[in-house]
Amino acid sequence: MELKLLNAQGQASSNVAAADTVFGRDYNEALIHQIVVAYQANARSGNRKQKDREEVHHTTKKPWRQKGTGRARAGMSSSPLWRGGGRIFPNSPDENFTHKVNKKMYRAGICSILSQLAREERLVVVEDFAIEAPKTKLLSQKLNSMGLESVLIIADNIEENLLLASRNLPNVLVVEPRHADPMSLVFYKKILVTKAALAKIEEMLA
Repeated sequence: MELKLLNAQGQASSNVAAADTVFGRDYNEALIHQIVVAYQANARSGNRKQKDREEVHHTTKKPWRQKGTGRARAGMSSSPLWRGGGRIFPNSPDENFTHKVNKKMYRAGICSILSQLAREERLVVVEDFAIEAPKTKLLSQKLNSMGLESVLIIADNIEENLLLASRNLPNVLVVEPRHADPMSLVFYKKILVTKAALAKIEEMLA
């Protein structure tokens, strides 16, 4: 498998050999869907809370007498049928949303995503990616000159200038290879990988 190597102007200068075991996998939509859903579910904090009829602050006095009013029978205003009453099955903060995905499935899913990105020419390689100063304007100009708008930059060693400059750009994310999650790989239109990061990805997933 060969990936495009971009120069500073964003033009393909040559190709870089990549491992077929990582970038030459078949597209497995079901597996990709599973690991993306699991990633989103595992990110949930699970801190929502609702009150049942025991916890709502209501009087236990019977609202009106049992018979003779023409209205439906009512025991107390904390009933779930009443507005402001307790919930029948309330959400609790200790609810567990996690999905288990074993390492072999997760790695296979990431390889399937990377392979599809390579086939669609959304994944490109650069020798190195750095800027002279921690200025958002410099990074924005550099990405515009390369024709990149929505981009995930995967670098082996993230320099402080690059990290600080990218924080205020909503469509740019800079991560190390071990932090490249399935949601980011799917979300961004282009994936920019340095040569050193490419070798580390192949080492992790091969």
